[in-house]
Amino acid sequence: MQERGGRVKNPTLRDVARLADVSVATASKALNGRNHVHPETRTRVLEAARLLSFTPNTLAQGLLAGQTGTVGLITGDLDGRFSIPILMGAEDAFGTGKMSVFLCDARGDSIREQYHLQALLGRRVDGLIVVGSTTNSRPSLGDLPVPVVYAYGPSTDPNDISLVPDNVQAGADAARHLVSRGRRHIAHITGDVDYAAAQDRTRGITSVLDDAGIELVGGEARYGTWSEEWGRTATARLLEEHPETDGILCGNDQIARGALDTLRDAGWDVPTRVAVMGFDNWEVFTSGARPHLSSVDMNLEVLGRTAARRLFEAIEGTATPGTEELPCRVVVRETT
Repeated sequence: MQERGGRVKNPTLRDVARLADVSVATASKALNGRNHVHPETRTRVLEAARLLSFTPNTLAQGLLAGQTGTVGLITGDLDGRFSIPILMGAEDAFGTGKMSVFLCDARGDSIREQYHLQALLGRRVDGLIVVGSTTNSRPSLGDLPVPVVYAYGPSTDPNDISLVPDNVQAGADAARHLVSRGRRHIAHITGDVDYAAAQDRTRGITSVLDDAGIELVGGEARYGTWSEEWGRTATARLLEEHPETDGILCGNDQIARGALDTLRDAGWDVPTRVAVMGFDNWEVFTSGARPHLSSVDMNLEVLGRTAARRLFEAIEGTATPGTEELPCRVVVRETT
């Protein structure tokens, strides 16, 4: 919001970053004298802060007063595919470098999770972010002496604060993208049917296709494993049974890479004859694919930043309980 004369009222770190033409994380580092910031960039950020009359976030300052300045992040995500981007987003939101995040990997083991929980509470962390290994609901940690925010995998307790990607919307956007490219014979190859994410994306896809008067090739989604091997196997069967297929929506980027292998071996040109879309926007798969793979990004860093903000609100007693669904985005590359 601006006052007369163009001055920003109650300027935020984001306002400073925008004026200095840098990321929020870079602006935070520059203002707090941290390393790895070019002197010219630091000068630009400091000047932007001066012009806006920016002072450090009063909420963050208030939270830190009399507290440990630490937050715990417990994850069950073994390879860090989902937890690391969420951690990066949370650290950006905690921002000033004066609040630290302890990362603990529970490895999908409830006993190990309890051990980490007790260790973090023993360190008197000011709050906890719990990252699920899947988007399936998970048991609540119950009544703890510090606030808890559940990210990626929601808590089963509606009184807890949970943030998840909007997988129904993501599936709908992916289907809408292929339909907008003129595809009318669209198949869906995805992972484990017991995963909430797989079911939600299928619902989003079928809703858009129904509205367009299109039926999924074969009449239903093809469920299997989250692997390249499943992508190859399912695609080979698809081409044999439904040679009219001109679009394939895949449940993740690994499945999509497997699909691309089979299409290449069969001599099907991508995207001229068939368009392929992945999910997760995992760079090692999308940029390594030939052609480069279009995919759906779950905006996990945004989810992490939002989780940190909700944790701030919970510490202040102003958070609203319930599950909040955050939008994903389609990233268009060569395969579509």
